[in-house]
Amino acid sequence: MSRRSLLRAIGGGAAVSTLAGCGVPAAYIGPGERAAGDRSRQDKKLTFANWPLYIDTDDKDKTKRPSLDAFEKRTGIDVRYTEEINDNDEFFGKISPSLMNHQETGRDLIVISDWMCARFVRLGWVQEMDRAHQPNVTKYLDPLLRSPHFDPGRKFTVPWQSGITGIAYNKRRVGREIKHVSDLWADDLKGRVTLLSGLDEAFALLLQGDGVDVTQWKADDFHRMCDKVEKMVNSHHIRRFTGNDYIKDLSSGDVLACQAYSGDVIQLQADDPDIEFVVPEEGGELWAESLMIPNLARHKQNAERLIDHYYDPEVAAELAAWVNYVCPVPAARDILASAKDKDLAELAEDPLIFPDDAMRKRLAIARDITSKERTEFAKRWNALAGL
Repeated sequence: MSRRSLLRAIGGGAAVSTLAGCGVPAAYIGPGERAAGDRSRQDKKLTFANWPLYIDTDDKDKTKRPSLDAFEKRTGIDVRYTEEINDNDEFFGKISPSLMNHQETGRDLIVISDWMCARFVRLGWVQEMDRAHQPNVTKYLDPLLRSPHFDPGRKFTVPWQSGITGIAYNKRRVGREIKHVSDLWADDLKGRVTLLSGLDEAFALLLQGDGVDVTQWKADDFHRMCDKVEKMVNSHHIRRFTGNDYIKDLSSGDVLACQAYSGDVIQLQADDPDIEFVVPEEGGELWAESLMIPNLARHKQNAERLIDHYYDPEVAAELAAWVNYVCPVPAARDILASAKDKDLAELAEDPLIFPDDAMRKRLAIARDITSKERTEFAKRWNALAGL
Protein backbone atom coordinates (compact mmCIF):
# COMPACT_ATOMS: atom_id res chain seq x y z
CA MET A 1 0.00 0.00 0.00
CA SER A 2 1.49 3.32 -1.05
CA ARG A 3 2.07 5.91 1.61
CA ARG A 4 1.11 8.41 -1.10
CA SER A 5 -2.64 7.90 -0.94
CA LEU A 6 -4.75 7.43 -4.04
CA LEU A 7 -7.82 9.59 -4.46
CA ARG A 8 -9.83 6.62 -5.70
CA ALA A 9 -13.23 8.16 -6.30
CA ILE A 10 -15.00 11.48 -6.45
CA GLY A 11 -17.08 10.55 -3.42
CA GLY A 12 -14.21 10.71 -0.95
CA GLY A 13 -12.75 13.88 -2.41
CA ALA A 14 -16.08 15.63 -2.67
CA ALA A 15 -17.14 14.74 0.85
CA VAL A 16 -13.96 16.18 2.28
CA SER A 17 -14.29 19.25 0.07
CA THR A 18 -17.75 20.04 1.39
CA LEU A 19 -16.61 19.54 4.95
CA ALA A 20 -13.52 21.69 4.53
CA GLY A 21 -15.53 24.51 3.01
CA CYS A 22 -18.35 26.40 4.62
CA GLY A 23 -20.99 23.68 4.33
CA VAL A 24 -20.59 22.29 7.85
CA PRO A 25 -20.30 25.13 10.40
CA ALA A 26 -19.41 22.76 13.25
CA ALA A 27 -16.39 21.34 11.39
CA TYR A 28 -14.01 24.25 11.95
CA ILE A 29 -12.39 24.43 15.38
CA GLY A 30 -11.16 27.82 16.56
CA PRO A 31 -7.70 28.31 18.12
CA GLY A 32 -9.05 28.59 21.65
CA GLU A 33 -10.72 25.18 21.54
CA ARG A 34 -7.86 22.98 20.32
CA ALA A 35 -5.81 22.31 23.43
CA ALA A 36 -6.57 20.01 26.34
CA GLY A 37 -4.89 19.83 29.71
CA ASP A 38 -1.40 18.51 28.93
CA ARG A 39 -0.52 15.53 31.12
CA SER A 40 3.01 15.14 29.72
CA ARG A 41 4.91 15.92 32.93
CA GLN A 42 3.07 13.47 35.14
CA ASP A 43 2.11 10.95 32.46
CA LYS A 44 5.28 9.82 30.66
CA LYS A 45 3.75 8.36 27.53
CA LEU A 46 2.30 9.16 24.11
CA THR A 47 0.51 7.40 21.25
CA PHE A 48 2.07 7.70 17.78
CA ALA A 49 0.14 6.60 14.64
CA ASN A 50 2.19 6.03 11.49
CA TRP A 51 2.19 4.13 8.19
CA PRO A 52 3.49 0.54 7.88
CA LEU A 53 7.19 0.06 7.20
CA TYR A 54 7.99 3.69 7.89
CA ILE A 55 10.45 3.43 10.77
CA ASP A 56 13.71 1.59 11.32
CA THR A 57 13.53 -1.92 12.77
CA ASP A 58 16.16 -4.25 14.16
CA ASP A 59 17.40 -6.80 11.60
CA LYS A 60 17.21 -9.62 14.13
CA ASP A 61 14.04 -8.60 15.95
CA LYS A 62 11.42 -6.72 13.89
CA THR A 63 9.52 -5.75 17.04
CA LYS A 64 12.39 -3.48 18.06
CA ARG A 65 12.67 0.01 16.61
CA PRO A 66 16.16 1.28 17.52
CA SER A 67 15.57 5.01 17.01
CA LEU A 68 12.33 4.92 18.97
CA ASP A 69 13.78 2.67 21.67
CA ALA A 70 16.60 5.18 22.14
CA PHE A 71 14.09 8.00 22.72
CA GLU A 72 12.23 5.95 25.33
CA LYS A 73 15.46 5.09 27.12
CA ARG A 74 16.73 8.69 27.11
CA THR A 75 13.50 10.38 28.19
CA GLY A 76 11.62 7.72 30.13
CA ILE A 77 8.61 8.37 27.88
CA ASP A 78 6.75 5.23 26.79
CA VAL A 79 5.66 5.39 23.13
CA ARG A 80 2.70 3.34 21.97
CA TYR A 81 3.54 3.04 18.27
CA THR A 82 0.81 1.88 15.90
CA GLU A 83 0.97 1.21 12.16
CA GLU A 84 -2.67 2.04 11.51
CA ILE A 85 -2.49 4.50 8.60
CA ASN A 86 -2.85 2.83 5.20
CA ASP A 87 -4.57 5.58 3.22
CA ASN A 88 -5.02 9.31 3.81
CA ASP A 89 -8.73 9.42 3.00
CA GLU A 90 -9.45 6.29 5.02
CA PHE A 91 -7.65 7.70 8.06
CA PHE A 92 -9.43 11.04 7.66
CA GLY A 93 -12.74 9.19 7.81
CA LYS A 94 -11.58 7.28 10.86
CA ILE A 95 -10.73 10.24 13.09
CA SER A 96 -12.79 13.11 11.63
CA PRO A 97 -15.94 12.35 13.69
CA SER A 98 -13.99 12.87 16.90
CA LEU A 99 -12.24 16.01 15.69
CA MET A 100 -15.31 17.78 14.34
CA ASN A 101 -17.23 16.96 17.54
CA HIS A 102 -14.53 18.31 19.87
CA GLN A 103 -13.52 14.88 21.13
CA GLU A 104 -10.14 13.28 21.76
CA THR A 105 -8.81 11.00 19.03
CA GLY A 106 -6.72 8.84 21.37
CA ARG A 107 -3.60 9.81 19.41
CA ASP A 108 -0.92 12.34 20.30
CA LEU A 109 0.97 12.25 17.02
CA ILE A 110 0.01 11.28 13.47
CA VAL A 111 1.74 11.19 10.06
CA ILE A 112 -0.19 11.93 6.86
CA SER A 113 0.61 13.36 3.43
CA ASP A 114 0.95 17.12 3.22
CA TRP A 115 -1.98 17.52 0.84
CA MET A 116 -4.17 15.96 3.54
CA CYS A 117 -2.37 17.90 6.28
CA ALA A 118 -3.58 21.02 4.48
CA ARG A 119 -7.19 20.02 5.17
CA PHE A 120 -6.51 19.42 8.85
CA VAL A 121 -4.81 22.81 9.15
CA ARG A 122 -7.66 24.61 7.33
CA LEU A 123 -10.20 22.93 9.60
CA GLY A 124 -8.29 23.85 12.74
CA TRP A 125 -7.96 20.22 13.76
CA VAL A 126 -4.30 20.30 14.82
CA GLN A 127 -2.38 22.23 17.42
CA GLU A 128 0.40 24.74 16.87
CA MET A 129 3.71 23.36 18.07
CA ASP A 130 5.96 25.08 20.61
CA ARG A 131 9.38 25.42 19.01
CA ALA A 132 10.88 26.03 22.46
CA HIS A 133 10.60 22.24 22.81
CA GLN A 134 12.06 21.67 19.33
CA PRO A 135 15.50 23.25 18.92
CA ASN A 136 16.58 20.57 16.43
CA VAL A 137 13.60 21.27 14.17
CA THR A 138 14.42 24.98 14.27
CA LYS A 139 18.05 24.36 13.39
CA TYR A 140 18.03 21.41 11.01
CA LEU A 141 14.76 21.34 9.00
CA ASP A 142 15.53 21.51 5.28
CA PRO A 143 14.99 25.09 4.02
CA LEU A 144 13.10 23.71 1.00
CA LEU A 145 10.46 22.27 3.33
CA ARG A 146 10.15 25.10 5.83
CA SER A 147 7.19 27.03 4.49
CA PRO A 148 4.62 25.20 2.36
CA HIS A 149 1.65 27.17 1.06
CA PHE A 150 -0.79 25.58 3.51
CA ASP A 151 1.39 26.05 6.62
CA PRO A 152 3.78 29.02 6.37
CA GLY A 153 6.64 28.53 8.80
CA ARG A 154 5.55 24.96 9.59
CA LYS A 155 3.72 25.99 12.75
CA PHE A 156 1.36 22.99 12.68
CA THR A 157 3.30 20.35 10.75
CA VAL A 158 6.84 18.95 10.66
CA PRO A 159 7.99 16.62 7.84
CA TRP A 160 8.58 13.01 8.85
CA GLN A 161 10.04 12.06 5.49
CA SER A 162 10.04 13.68 2.09
CA GLY A 163 10.20 12.55 -1.52
CA ILE A 164 10.20 13.60 -5.14
CA THR A 165 7.68 12.91 -7.87
CA GLY A 166 9.58 12.56 -11.13
CA ILE A 167 9.98 10.15 -14.02
CA ALA A 168 11.32 6.61 -13.86
CA TYR A 169 12.35 4.79 -17.02
CA ASN A 170 14.36 1.86 -18.29
CA LYS A 171 17.34 3.49 -19.96
CA ARG A 172 18.46 0.36 -21.77
CA ARG A 173 15.04 -0.36 -23.25
CA VAL A 174 14.24 3.26 -24.11
CA GLY A 175 17.67 3.69 -25.66
CA ARG A 176 18.11 7.34 -24.75
CA GLU A 177 17.89 9.73 -21.85
CA ILE A 178 14.60 11.21 -20.73
CA LYS A 179 15.02 14.80 -19.58
CA HIS A 180 11.61 16.41 -19.99
CA VAL A 181 8.00 15.55 -19.17
CA SER A 182 7.28 16.00 -22.88
CA ASP A 183 9.63 13.07 -23.59
CA LEU A 184 6.88 10.81 -22.25
CA TRP A 185 4.80 11.66 -25.31
CA ALA A 186 7.36 10.41 -27.87
CA ASP A 187 5.77 8.18 -30.54
CA ASP A 188 7.93 5.16 -29.74
CA LEU A 189 6.61 5.11 -26.14
CA LYS A 190 2.96 4.85 -27.18
CA GLY A 191 1.14 2.38 -24.95
CA ARG A 192 4.18 2.00 -22.68
CA VAL A 193 3.66 5.02 -20.40
CA THR A 194 1.74 5.23 -17.11
CA LEU A 195 0.72 8.16 -14.93
CA LEU A 196 -0.19 8.15 -11.26
CA SER A 197 -3.92 7.82 -10.69
CA GLY A 198 -4.22 10.08 -7.64
CA LEU A 199 -5.00 13.69 -8.43
CA ASP A 200 -2.79 15.02 -5.65
CA GLU A 201 0.05 12.73 -6.68
CA ALA A 202 -0.01 13.39 -10.42
CA PHE A 203 -0.98 16.95 -11.26
CA ALA A 204 2.04 18.98 -10.12
CA LEU A 205 4.65 17.22 -12.26
CA LEU A 206 2.42 17.48 -15.33
CA LEU A 207 1.93 21.20 -14.72
CA GLN A 208 5.68 21.64 -14.36
CA GLY A 209 6.07 19.93 -17.72
CA ASP A 210 3.94 22.74 -19.18
CA GLY A 211 6.25 25.34 -17.66
CA VAL A 212 3.86 26.29 -14.86
CA ASP A 213 5.12 27.58 -11.53
CA VAL A 214 3.39 25.05 -9.28
CA THR A 215 3.71 27.25 -6.22
CA GLN A 216 1.04 29.51 -7.73
CA TRP A 217 -0.78 27.58 -10.45
CA LYS A 218 -4.26 28.59 -11.61
CA ALA A 219 -7.40 26.72 -12.65
CA ASP A 220 -6.71 27.47 -16.32
CA ASP A 221 -3.30 25.76 -15.96
CA PHE A 222 -4.97 22.68 -14.56
CA HIS A 223 -7.56 22.39 -17.32
CA ARG A 224 -4.99 23.01 -20.04
CA MET A 225 -2.91 20.15 -18.63
CA CYS A 226 -5.97 17.89 -18.49
CA ASP A 227 -6.74 18.68 -22.14
CA LYS A 228 -3.31 17.35 -23.06
CA VAL A 229 -3.68 14.24 -20.90
CA GLU A 230 -7.13 13.60 -22.38
CA LYS A 231 -5.66 13.52 -25.89
CA MET A 232 -3.04 11.01 -24.74
CA VAL A 233 -5.72 8.85 -23.14
CA ASN A 234 -7.92 8.91 -26.24
CA SER A 235 -5.00 7.99 -28.50
CA HIS A 236 -4.05 5.12 -26.14
CA HIS A 237 -0.60 6.62 -25.65
CA ILE A 238 -1.06 6.31 -21.88
CA ARG A 239 -1.26 2.64 -20.99
CA ARG A 240 -3.08 3.19 -17.72
CA PHE A 241 -3.14 5.12 -14.46
CA THR A 242 -1.58 3.39 -11.47
CA GLY A 243 -0.90 3.40 -7.78
CA ASN A 244 2.41 1.92 -6.71
CA ASP A 245 1.83 -1.00 -9.07
CA TYR A 246 3.84 0.95 -11.65
CA ILE A 247 6.79 -0.73 -9.96
CA LYS A 248 5.73 -4.12 -11.29
CA ASP A 249 5.03 -2.75 -14.78
CA LEU A 250 8.42 -1.04 -15.00
CA SER A 251 10.28 -4.07 -13.70
CA SER A 252 8.60 -6.43 -16.18
CA GLY A 253 9.17 -4.16 -19.17
CA ASP A 254 5.46 -3.72 -19.88
CA VAL A 255 6.04 -0.02 -19.20
CA LEU A 256 9.11 1.89 -20.37
CA ALA A 257 8.54 5.22 -18.63
CA CYS A 258 6.21 6.47 -15.90
CA GLN A 259 5.53 8.96 -13.18
CA ALA A 260 7.24 7.64 -10.06
CA TYR A 261 8.36 8.38 -6.52
CA SER A 262 12.04 8.67 -5.69
CA GLY A 263 11.89 6.28 -2.72
CA ASP A 264 10.44 3.46 -4.85
CA VAL A 265 13.12 3.79 -7.51
CA ILE A 266 15.92 3.33 -5.00
CA GLN A 267 14.53 -0.11 -4.27
CA LEU A 268 14.09 -0.91 -7.99
CA GLN A 269 17.66 0.10 -8.81
CA ALA A 270 18.99 -2.47 -6.38
CA ASP A 271 17.58 -5.19 -8.64
CA ASP A 272 17.85 -3.47 -12.01
CA PRO A 273 20.58 -0.85 -12.55
CA ASP A 274 19.01 0.10 -15.89
CA ILE A 275 16.15 1.83 -14.05
CA GLU A 276 16.74 5.58 -13.91
CA PHE A 277 14.95 8.29 -11.97
CA VAL A 278 15.00 11.82 -13.34
CA VAL A 279 13.82 15.16 -12.10
CA PRO A 280 12.78 16.79 -15.39
CA GLU A 281 14.57 19.94 -16.41
CA GLU A 282 11.29 21.83 -15.99
CA GLY A 283 11.20 20.69 -12.37
CA GLY A 284 9.86 18.00 -10.06
CA GLU A 285 7.49 18.05 -7.11
CA LEU A 286 8.96 17.90 -3.64
CA TRP A 287 6.43 16.49 -1.20
CA ALA A 288 6.40 15.43 2.40
CA GLU A 289 4.45 13.32 4.84
CA SER A 290 4.28 15.23 8.06
CA LEU A 291 3.84 14.88 11.78
CA MET A 292 0.91 16.66 13.43
CA ILE A 293 -0.50 16.83 16.95
CA PRO A 294 -4.31 16.47 16.83
CA ASN A 295 -6.63 18.64 18.88
CA LEU A 296 -7.13 17.67 22.52
CA ALA A 297 -4.02 15.44 22.53
CA ARG A 298 -3.17 14.81 26.18
CA HIS A 299 0.61 14.48 25.72
CA LYS A 300 1.52 17.42 23.51
CA GLN A 301 4.89 18.22 25.03
CA ASN A 302 5.92 14.57 24.87
CA ALA A 303 4.95 14.52 21.20
CA GLU A 304 6.95 17.69 20.54
CA ARG A 305 9.99 16.11 22.18
CA LEU A 306 9.65 12.99 20.05
CA ILE A 307 9.48 15.07 16.88
CA ASP A 308 12.62 16.92 17.91
CA HIS A 309 14.36 13.62 18.64
CA TYR A 310 14.00 12.68 14.97
CA TYR A 311 15.57 15.98 13.94
CA ASP A 312 18.81 15.15 15.70
CA PRO A 313 21.07 14.52 12.66
CA GLU A 314 22.33 11.23 14.14
CA VAL A 315 18.77 9.92 14.53
CA ALA A 316 17.68 11.34 11.16
CA ALA A 317 20.58 9.50 9.51
CA GLU A 318 19.56 6.24 11.17
CA LEU A 319 16.00 6.61 9.91
CA ALA A 320 17.06 7.69 6.41
CA ALA A 321 19.32 4.68 6.04
CA TRP A 322 16.36 2.41 6.66
CA VAL A 323 13.45 4.06 4.79
CA ASN A 324 15.44 5.50 1.84
CA TYR A 325 13.20 8.53 1.30
CA VAL A 326 14.43 12.10 0.95
CA CYS A 327 15.74 13.04 4.38
CA PRO A 328 14.27 16.33 5.72
CA VAL A 329 17.47 16.85 7.74
CA PRO A 330 20.31 17.66 5.30
CA ALA A 331 22.84 17.58 8.16
CA ALA A 332 22.28 13.81 8.39
CA ARG A 333 24.25 13.47 5.16
CA ASP A 334 27.55 14.15 6.92
CA ILE A 335 26.73 11.53 9.53
CA LEU A 336 26.23 8.84 6.88
CA ALA A 337 29.24 10.01 4.85
CA SER A 338 31.50 9.39 7.84
CA ALA A 339 30.12 5.88 8.48
CA LYS A 340 32.64 3.04 8.44
CA ASP A 341 30.11 0.81 6.70
CA LYS A 342 30.59 1.25 2.93
CA ASP A 343 26.90 0.85 2.08
CA LEU A 344 25.88 3.48 4.62
CA ALA A 345 28.52 5.89 3.37
CA GLU A 346 27.27 5.46 -0.20
CA LEU A 347 23.77 6.53 0.84
CA ALA A 348 25.16 9.98 1.59
CA GLU A 349 25.96 10.35 -2.11
CA ASP A 350 22.53 9.24 -3.31
CA PRO A 351 20.70 12.30 -4.72
CA LEU A 352 17.36 10.57 -4.13
CA ILE A 353 18.02 10.68 -0.37
CA PHE A 354 20.09 13.86 -0.25
CA PRO A 355 19.35 15.86 -3.43
CA ASP A 356 22.41 17.67 -4.78
CA ASP A 357 22.40 21.39 -5.51
CA ALA A 358 21.49 20.96 -9.17
CA MET A 359 18.49 18.81 -8.32
CA ARG A 360 17.37 21.05 -5.45
CA LYS A 361 17.12 24.03 -7.80
CA ARG A 362 14.50 22.14 -9.83
CA LEU A 363 12.33 21.08 -6.88
CA ALA A 364 9.20 22.91 -5.75
CA ILE A 365 6.35 22.33 -3.32
CA ALA A 366 3.07 22.72 -5.18
CA ARG A 367 0.38 24.87 -3.67
CA ASP A 368 -2.39 22.64 -2.42
CA ILE A 369 -5.79 22.19 -4.07
CA THR A 370 -8.24 24.30 -2.12
CA SER A 371 -11.53 22.98 -0.79
CA LYS A 372 -13.46 25.05 -3.34
CA GLU A 373 -11.40 23.65 -6.23
CA ARG A 374 -11.35 20.03 -5.19
CA THR A 375 -14.80 18.87 -6.30
CA GLU A 376 -14.42 20.28 -9.82
CA PHE A 377 -10.83 19.17 -10.29
CA ALA A 378 -11.31 15.69 -8.83
CA LYS A 379 -14.32 15.12 -11.08
CA ARG A 380 -12.34 15.97 -14.19
CA TRP A 381 -9.20 14.07 -13.19
CA ASN A 382 -11.02 10.95 -12.03
CA ALA A 383 -12.88 10.80 -15.37
CA LEU A 384 -9.51 10.80 -17.16
CA ALA A 385 -7.97 8.22 -14.83
CA GLY A 386 -11.02 5.96 -14.93
CA LEU A 387 -11.66 6.20 -11.21
